[in-house]
Formats: sequence, structure tokens, C-alpha cells
Amino acid sequence: MIFAKKVGENQKMTDNINKITCRGRTMRLNSGIHYNDNGLTTSIRAMHLQSEIIAIGNENITGFDKVGYQRKEAVVSSFTEFLGVHGLSTTRDDKVGRIAVSDNPLDIAIANKGYFQIKTKNGTQLSRDGRFQIAKDGTLVNLENAQVLSSAGVPIKFPYIPQDLKEIKIDMSGKITMFDPKTYKVNVIGQLGVVDSNGISVIDPNIKQGCNEYSNVELQREFMAMMPALKTFDANRNMFMLQNSVLGKTISQLSS
Repeated sequence: MIFAKKVGENQKMTDNINKITCRGRTMRLNSGIHYNDNGLTTSIRAMHLQSEIIAIGNENITGFDKVGYQRKEAVVSSFTEFLGVHGLSTTRDDKVGRIAVSDNPLDIAIANKGYFQIKTKNGTQLSRDGRFQIAKDGTLVNLENAQVLSSAGVPIKFPYIPQDLKEIKIDMSGKITMFDPKTYKVNVIGQLGVVDSNGISVIDPNIKQGCNEYSNVELQREFMAMMPALKTFDANRNMFMLQNSVLGKTISQLSS
């Protein structure tokens, strides 16, 4: 009788373990395949996912004062609760950011959607950071000394470095001209290559010379967007601690 009672208690404890660890999530496919996941793993996966979402928000907040930074937005797929962070991707908000006036004539902002083409060691990269300078050989480069490409896909090069950068003029279409004080002529240097995310040339980039475009991040929006992720993370953390506590007690009773 005592043995039967003990067996019944052990069975009840085992059922508790099963409820805690083996029935967290269940996914049934049309083919009849069942995917069962334990509760502890589900909580850990959910916390990992929310951590990544929070990290994206933190990156946006950090990039608030960066020139040319574009806000990132988390995209959660349909099966993220089973895939975890593998079901999470990001997309960029291509909305134009805050444009501020600069004293440098080679600070250039794009007031419409589009990107500058920058030639790097890893190939051509797209950027909205228009803080440019002229290298010793007359080539137009960015702050990392990477060459700025023209609409023809070749580096933009000045015949000489002017003593006054105000002699350089860039119109709204991106055409670069420079006044020659010796000949009193205006020479055409080249055309800035502004393209969209697919590499297609932008017809009306609306270039602003002497301006910097800061990020399109709205701090209030970022802080508000992080609140649900923080609360979800905290809820899963509490669930994990509860499941872990009950599981530890059950195992302790079984081993005694």
C-alpha cells in the first residue's frame, strides 16, 4: 500500500515535469508532423528574440546624432516563436532625416531618397553621409578616404585643389562646377552619382550643398517601441524562473 502510494506520488511529479518541460509550445503541420518544445527552451528563445529587438532599438538611439544614419526596423516572421532569432530580420527606413546647415561647401545632403556611391576595397557601397573632402591628387573622397563616384561610375577628380572651397558649386541635380580665378571661367568637374537602393539612377536627388543630413531616428518613437519588448522579455524571464524553480523542486523530491 505504501509502495503504491509512493509510485503514485512519483507519477504525479513526473507529470508535473512533463507539463513544465515538454508542453511549452506545439506546432502541428498539415502533413501531420508535430513539433513539441519544452517550456524552458521556449522562454529562453523568447528572451533571446526580445534581446535582439531591444538591441536594434538601442542601435537606433545610438545613431540619432550620426550623419547619414537610417533607422533600422525589426521584421518578425510568422514562425518566429519557433525559430527564435532566426526568424528575425531588419529593414531600413529610407525616409529623409534632419538636414542642418554646415559651413563646409563639401558637406552635401540628399533631400530626396537616394544614396551616394562610394568606391571601397570591398566594392561599391551606398551611403547618405555626404561629408566629403578633396585628396592630395584632387580626387573627391569621404572621411575614410574612399573615392566618391560620378554618375558614370568613375571617381570624381578636380584638376587642382582650390584655395577657397567656396569656388566649388554643386547644384540640385548634383552637377559639380568650379570657378577658375585665372581664366574667369566656370569648369564642369562632374556629376554626383546618386542612385536608389537597387542601383538605379535618381533623376531628382535634390542636392543641398553646405548641409549635413542627420539620422531619421525619432527618440520618442524608439523609446515607446522598446516598451513592449522590455515587458515581453520580463514576462518570459519570470516564466523561466518559475518553471526552473518548480522543476528543481520536483527533481529534488524525486531524488529523495
